[in-house]
Amino acid sequence: MARLRVGTCSWKYPSWAGLVYSRPDGIDYLAEYARKYSTVEVDQWFWTLTPSPADVERYRAAVPGEFRFTVKAPNALTLVHAPGKKGAEPAANPRFLSIAALRGFLAGLEPLRPQVGVVMLQFGYLNRKMMASQPAFLEALDRFLGEAPAGWPYAVEIRNANWLDRPFFELLRSRRAGAVLLQGYWMPPVAEVYERAGELLEGPVVVRLHGPDRGGMEEKAGGAWDRIVEPRDAELETVAAVVRRLLKGGHDVFLNVNNHYEGSAPLTIDRLSALGLADGEAGGEG
Repeated sequence: MARLRVGTCSWKYPSWAGLVYSRPDGIDYLAEYARKYSTVEVDQWFWTLTPSPADVERYRAAVPGEFRFTVKAPNALTLVHAPGKKGAEPAANPRFLSIAALRGFLAGLEPLRPQVGVVMLQFGYLNRKMMASQPAFLEALDRFLGEAPAGWPYAVEIRNANWLDRPFFELLRSRRAGAVLLQGYWMPPVAEVYERAGELLEGPVVVRLHGPDRGGMEEKAGGAWDRIVEPRDAELETVAAVVRRLLKGGHDVFLNVNNHYEGSAPLTIDRLSALGLADGEAGGEG
């Protein structure tokens, strides 16, 4: 039976005191978070190939066995060019879609493995300077997913709107990899993507709610993520409808809400609940 898990993107926000936490500091944020939600997105390892063993163990101990993490894989795996000095000619990233680098990262995650719901591969906008063509990207991604260690649930996010097409979703389906659908960052709405490719989706689906203007939202929020500053009522209704269709189609769904979407991820989750979309909701063929 398919299951919906609703959570946030990261969790250590003192301004969530009263919404999620008992007080703004002096607490185990993740342990208190896990009493309210069943999933969370981890992005801190996006910046490193080697997760800290202490952090991995601390996260494992802080949450119940049924809790699930959606983990961003390191961007060292998904950047075509290695970061260099400003103004310098970009150099090829030797770890781009490297199976050896992936194996090393997953080895560090092994103690957390039973609670990893999805390992997400997030690719940026791959313009022609980075990738010759979509077929070239799909060929590289196909090889990578085909050689990736078995037993881990993978999902892929791309930020090229024109590449969210049948060949991309057919590749994910053939490799039994999930899709990450992004609401925001100038990508087409998830409802539009679902209409385009819903019947091609395979396995778990991650729906990430991000606003289109990160900097603008930070300015409006003033660093306190405890109120809705830009409500997106119509979007929430369409997202809820897509999630229900995914559940009905038998997909486990991770709905990850960012503070930058409306101004407060916990309050957005409350608004989704008011629309009847609650953590633990089940679905299946029918």
